[in-house]
Amino acid sequence: NLSPLSSLYGNNSVIQMSMKSMISIIGSFVFLTSALFQQGEALSVDGPSILSRRAVVSALSTAALSTSAIAPSAANAATEEKPKRSFRRYPSIRFISALGDPKSSSGSGSETWGLWRDDPGPRGVYLKDYDRRLKANNNVAPAGWTFDPTDWWVEEHGLIMSTPEPLPRKSVNKETKEFIPEKQYVVTGDREITTVLTVRDDGTWELEKGSLYDVTHLPCRSAAYRGDTCAPMNANLKDFPVKPGAEMPVINGCAKQDYAVLFVLGEAV
Repeated sequence: NLSPLSSLYGNNSVIQMSMKSMISIIGSFVFLTSALFQQGEALSVDGPSILSRRAVVSALSTAALSTSAIAPSAANAATEEKPKRSFRRYPSIRFISALGDPKSSSGSGSETWGLWRDDPGPRGVYLKDYDRRLKANNNVAPAGWTFDPTDWWVEEHGLIMSTPEPLPRKSVNKETKEFIPEKQYVVTGDREITTVLTVRDDGTWELEKGSLYDVTHLPCRSAAYRGDTCAPMNANLKDFPVKPGAEMPVINGCAKQDYAVLFVLGEAV
């Protein structure tokens, strides 16, 4: 066995292999940022990638994944005749707020899920600044969104966020222009699994690979706080930040609902 020093200075082949590996990794990153979602058809990209503070980490680790993460293997493709699909990569990563059994790969209730089209954290207001930056401004945040005193969201650092919009669960057939009662998204938890999430108009959902936990981004925590007596000034600021994977803290006077956060990289077209 070579020691670290001998492998670094005394074996040119090891150095050459390391350089080749690095070149290969860089090449893979460049390729995968443009072709990650290809499945049977060429990926249609509608703009350059604009990454948020959370998305930077996701993009780096996602680049290490091959297109097989969401595409069928050659063996399966030979035995299974499935319609070809293509996925459009979003210009910037979006975020789904999801409810469900973390161990499940399918379920119901997706009509209660939400979608942030932009990272809500940087657009948020810290709990400690509620009086000055929200209440004093008729509950309108500096970023333009409106705070609902009876139903508001907080992330892991103690930032009050905008309420997510309902997750779209319908799509349009690009050839017939007819509505399809389901929609497919490419989702990841920025760990091992990137897969396709299907949500349907009847509220059912399913993942093609893994469980809801597998596609949950653990460092991103979120919860909705609701109720007539629920107020940001009741929060204990010492409860923040929240550890990855932990539940959001209880706030006096509030009914709390924790949500899993999924990174959304693109959608079926």
